[in-house]
Amino acid sequence: MSGLIDARATAETVALFRNLGKLAGGGQVLFGHQSATEYGHGWSGDPDRSDVKSVTGSHPAVIGVDFMGLSGRPRAEIEANKAALRENVVATYDRGGVTTVCWHLANPVSDTDFYWKDDGSTAAAVPHLIPGGSHHEAYRAILADIADFARSAVGGDGALVPMIFRPFHEFDGRWFWWGKPHCTPEEFVALWRFTVGHLRDDLGVHNFVYCFSPDCLFDSEAQFLERYPGDEWVDMVGMDDYADFGRNGRYDVAAGVKKLRIVSDYARKAGKLAAFTETGLESVADQNWYTETLLPALKSDGLRLCYALVWRNDTHSPTHYYAPFPGHPSVPDFLRFCDDPSVLLERDLPPLYRE
Repeated sequence: MSGLIDARATAETVALFRNLGKLAGGGQVLFGHQSATEYGHGWSGDPDRSDVKSVTGSHPAVIGVDFMGLSGRPRAEIEANKAALRENVVATYDRGGVTTVCWHLANPVSDTDFYWKDDGSTAAAVPHLIPGGSHHEAYRAILADIADFARSAVGGDGALVPMIFRPFHEFDGRWFWWGKPHCTPEEFVALWRFTVGHLRDDLGVHNFVYCFSPDCLFDSEAQFLERYPGDEWVDMVGMDDYADFGRNGRYDVAAGVKKLRIVSDYARKAGKLAAFTETGLESVADQNWYTETLLPALKSDGLRLCYALVWRNDTHSPTHYYAPFPGHPSVPDFLRFCDDPSVLLERDLPPLYRE
């Protein structure tokens, strides 16, 4: 495995990268859950709670957060969101867990949310954000807030908290304004390279592991790499895949595993980490989904995945959740999943931030 793309990465970030690679090489996968400690099914605002912990006694090994609250809103709200997020990621680090960050970035050009709408209200923003674009300076200001947050997240040991940063995810779909129909491959690559280069080289962010993760709309390595910015701009490759794993009652796990193998094989060839960056079955509608669908996929021959993350448990929705909570029919199956020696929760982790 090659090193990080940031030659000045902190020692803790380098150690995380290498230790995740060692665990994946040994067939162990960290289990992750989006927004796990921010809120869950029917609750919010309890920082040491998660639905996974309520069921298993341990937080997930990987906790997903989002930078969406750091732009597109009043300054006071942005600063409050930074403070809350900082508390979250520092607590995860201090416990020995891992933070991964997605970015549902509000559209800076049309001042709309992150979704693409076909009613004409959403701007095809990517060409306006890259160098030379009409909103390039506005984008630089957004990145300055991201950098300010990254440089302020200091753990109890005095070290900056490493984070797996996963910008512009699911870019092969059409549902986000940075999606495939709304910019050329060259424009997308330019946006990626500017984002990484500006954070790393100009703004002094040295605690990010950069993750490239399309959705599952590819069937070959060439398609997977269609918008790839180059090995010198990426530390980790992954994919999001709900469609092959039971969404709307449709299962094609063999197709999902084939795509995971494309991701894993490329990572091994290029010296990168690989991850199953998002998946899950809404409402865990199949109560044996974890052991009969997800686990066999993760244990497929030839896969080397450092983590697999399921999506969030909404606080208010009676159906929008992806990890079980106490009393859910899938709890016994989830406990069997978590007891498998290949699956790691936070309590199972070795020290990840030192070598």
